Amino acid sequence: MTIKKILIANRGEIACRVIRTARKMGIATVAVYSDADSRAPHVLMADEAVHIGPSPAAQSYLIAEKIIQACKDTGADAVHPGYGFLSERTSFAEALKDAGIAFIGPPPGAIAAMGDKIESKKLALEAGVNVVPGFVGEIDDTDHAVRIANDIGYPVMMKASAGGGGKGMRLAYSETDVREGFEATKREGLASFGDDRVFIEKFIESPRHIEIQVLGDQHGNIVYLNERECSIQRRHQKVVEEAPSPFVTPKMRKAMGEQAVALARAVGYYSAGTVELIVSGADTTGEGFYFLEMNTRLQVEHPVTEQITGLDLVEQMIRVANGEKLAFGQDDVQINGWSIENRVYAEDPYRGFLPSTGRLARYNPPTVVEGVRVDDGVTEGGEVSMFYDPMIAKLVTYAPTRLEAIDKQIEALDRFEIEGPGHNIDFLSAIMQHERFRSGNITTGFIAEEYPDGFHGAPAAPELLRRLAAIAAFAGMAQADRARRIDGQLGRRLKPPTQWQVRLGDALHDVMIALDEVTVDGELLDIALEYTPGDRIVEAEFGDETLAVRIAPVRGGFRLTSHGAAHVARVLPGHIAPLAQHMIEKVPPDLSRFLICPMPGLLVTLNVGEGDKVEAGQPLAVIEAMKMENILRAQKTGTVKSVLAKAGESLPVDAVILEME
Repeated sequence: MTIKKILIANRGEIACRVIRTARKMGIATVAVYSDADSRAPHVLMADEAVHIGPSPAAQSYLIAEKIIQACKDTGADAVHPGYGFLSERTSFAEALKDAGIAFIGPPPGAIAAMGDKIESKKLALEAGVNVVPGFVGEIDDTDHAVRIANDIGYPVMMKASAGGGGKGMRLAYSETDVREGFEATKREGLASFGDDRVFIEKFIESPRHIEIQVLGDQHGNIVYLNERECSIQRRHQKVVEEAPSPFVTPKMRKAMGEQAVALARAVGYYSAGTVELIVSGADTTGEGFYFLEMNTRLQVEHPVTEQITGLDLVEQMIRVANGEKLAFGQDDVQINGWSIENRVYAEDPYRGFLPSTGRLARYNPPTVVEGVRVDDGVTEGGEVSMFYDPMIAKLVTYAPTRLEAIDKQIEALDRFEIEGPGHNIDFLSAIMQHERFRSGNITTGFIAEEYPDGFHGAPAAPELLRRLAAIAAFAGMAQADRARRIDGQLGRRLKPPTQWQVRLGDALHDVMIALDEVTVDGELLDIALEYTPGDRIVEAEFGDETLAVRIAPVRGGFRLTSHGAAHVARVLPGHIAPLAQHMIEKVPPDLSRFLICPMPGLLVTLNVGEGDKVEAGQPLAVIEAMKMENILRAQKTGTVKSVLAKAGESLPVDAVILEME
C-alpha cells in the first residue's frame, strides 16, 4: 500500500513531530483533539483536525472507537500513535487492522507479547535473556504483595504491568512501603493505562539504565541503532538522555544490540522499538545486563538517536508501514558525535518538584543557538493542563564531543524563556554543570544522591556573582538614565550615578561604572553589554566568554537567572545604599499549621479527621495531578483542629485542606 493520509492519535510535541516528517514526505495529516487542546499547535499544524471529546484522556485520547471513526470521517488510511495513550494497546492495533487502516507501529502480536511487562518477562526467560529476579504472576492483594516482596528481598520495585513513562511505579525498602504503595500503584496503573495489574521485582541498587533502539521491516530485516543512556531519572521518570552512553564499550554495545535484535526477532517485530536494560555500573564484560522491558513504540528520547545516526525514525516507521525494506544494514549504522536531551517539565524543583499548571505567559525557546533542536507542542499563551503529562518541551543538543554537547545545553538553557507555570530549567542546568555528570559517573540514583535535601539552585562561583553584580549595576544605571531623560529640563541636566551597591544574597558588591572601565569590589572587569529597560535577556561579553542572563525587574532591583539559579539583586546608587540598613525586613507568616494543596489536583484520599493526633512525616492526604499521586505529610506533630476539604474534591493550588492546633 501507499500511505496518503496519516491520523496522529496523540497530542503535544509528538503529534507536531510526526506532522513535520509527514509533511516532508508529502503525506497529508489529521490531528485529533480534546476540549483542552482545541487551540493547541498540533491542531493548527495538521491539514485537518477532529474533535474527539472532553479533556480527560479517558474520555478522548484513550477511546479507540473515536480515533477509528475520525479516520473514517477524514479518509485517513494510516494511524501513528506516538507514545503513551493507545500506542501499546493491542486491541487498538487489531481494531485498525480490521478497519483496513495501517498502524504505523509493530504487529499486534508483538505488542501483546512485549507490551505487557509480565508476559514479556516470561518470553524473555524462554528466549534465554537475562531478566531481573522477581515475581511475574498475578498478585492477589496487598498481603500477597508483602509475602512476595519478603521472599525476593528488599528493596523491591512495584510496577504497573501496562505502565510506562515512570508512571505506576513504587520503590519499597520495607513491608511498610509495600503496604503503603501497592494500592497506589494499582490505582495509577488503572488511571493511566486502564490496567491495575502489578508485578514485583528485585531493585538493583546503583544501576545504569541503558536502552537499545531497534528498527525492523516487514521482510525480516532488523538492526539496532546503538544505545541511549537514560540513567538520570527522578521518581523513575527520565530527565536527561544521551547517545551514545559514556559507559558502554564497543564490546558491550555489540552484545546488547545483538541480544535486543534476537529478542525482537523472536516476536516477529518490525517498526521502531526499544529494549530497556538495567546494567551494573561495575560491569565491563558486556554480559552483566538485565532485560527490563521492551517498549513497542517510539520513545520520547528518540531525537538523540536521530542526531548521532542521521536517521529520521518517524520516516523509517512510515516507510516500514508502507511495506518498504530498510535501505541500510547493521554495518551502515554509525555513531557521529554526541547528543543530549533534557526534558523541560512543568514542575517546580524549588518546591519538591511539584507539578505546575497554568498559562504560558511567555514561551520563547532558544532556537537561535547552533546545534540546538527543540521539540515542543506548546506556544506562548497556551495552557499547561492538569489532564496530561507535564512535559513542555525537549531540548536537544548535538556536538562532536560529549562535553561540547553539555556546554551547549547550559548555553541554551540560559536563553530558554518560560513564564507562568513553574519549570525545571534551573535544575537541568545544574545537572549539566555537575562535575559527576560531566565525568559520566552516573547511575539511576544520581538525583537522589546529589540532591538529598531537594534542589535550591545551582551553586554560583564567586566570579559568576561578580559578573552578575556588574550586569545588575548596568541595568540599574540604564533605568536611572531613562528616568533622567523623561524628567523634563531638570532630568536632562542630571547624570545617572556611576557608583552602585549590589546585594546578592548576604553579599554586598561595590560597582563603579566609568566610560572606559568597570570595577567590582575594586577589581577591574572586562565587560561589554547592551541593556535597554524591558529587555528580558542580557548577553554580556567577558573577554572571549559570553554570559546569557534572563533579567526581570523586581522591587528594589532585578531577578537575574543564569547557570541554574535565580539571584535577586538589590541595586542602589552608592549615595543611597548606606540608608538601607535602617529598613525593616518583612518576615513571612508561619503557615506550618496548615496542610495546603501544593498544586491543582484531585483530593484522592484524606487519612485523618478532626481531633486526630498526627506525627511528623505521617501521610495526611493524597493529591492526584497530571496522572501522578502525591502524598502530603505532616510537617510536625500535633492535633487536627479542622478539616476544610473532603475526598473527591478538585482543589486549586494553595487551597487549605486542614488546620492543625
